[in-house]
Amino acid sequence: MKQPLESLNMTVVLGLVLTLIMTCVVASTGYSSAMDLYQSPVIIRWLHVVSGVMWVGLLWYFNFVQIPNMPNIPDDQKPAIGKIIAPAALFWFRWAAMGTIIFGLYLAQLNGYLAEALTLSGGPNTVAIGIGMWLGLIMWFNVWFVIWPNQKKALGIVETDADAKAAAARTAMLFSRTNTLLSFPMLLAMVSAQNI
Repeated sequence: MKQPLESLNMTVVLGLVLTLIMTCVVASTGYSSAMDLYQSPVIIRWLHVVSGVMWVGLLWYFNFVQIPNMPNIPDDQKPAIGKIIAPAALFWFRWAAMGTIIFGLYLAQLNGYLAEALTLSGGPNTVAIGIGMWLGLIMWFNVWFVIWPNQKKALGIVETDADAKAAAARTAMLFSRTNTLLSFPMLLAMVSAQNI
């Protein structure tokens, strides 16, 4: 029998069970029930943060680990990255981006500051979160409409000639670097909005 941590699915399930236990402990200190906590914006914020951690984590993996080390990988081993690891990472990358945006916009709507944040009006915390939201939206757009279409060409998921493949790889890399650049002020805007 496998140990629970040898299975990703079991690890995730156990993480969710531990989260449920922690939620019940927190709920017992002030909420009338754990269900009150689940029905509050807290769970949406948690989903937003979990998605965002996966998104930015994978973004930084690509830019700090995979891209810089590709020239050091022997040519006969590169297909493992391009055919197996990169497509799987890009799947989680783009859907984590989608989750981050959906949960973030929903959270802003639930908390009543969506319009003020998107128009950069209101108080300093609303302007800060608005800047973070716009940077996140730009990053999301880049993922879905620039990086992913170009990565499909670069990885051979979509057939194209060698020159177009090289151009697509460069475009995907440059927009991924753009997202890395934007991730730093975006993260500061998001965390500062909670503390202004």
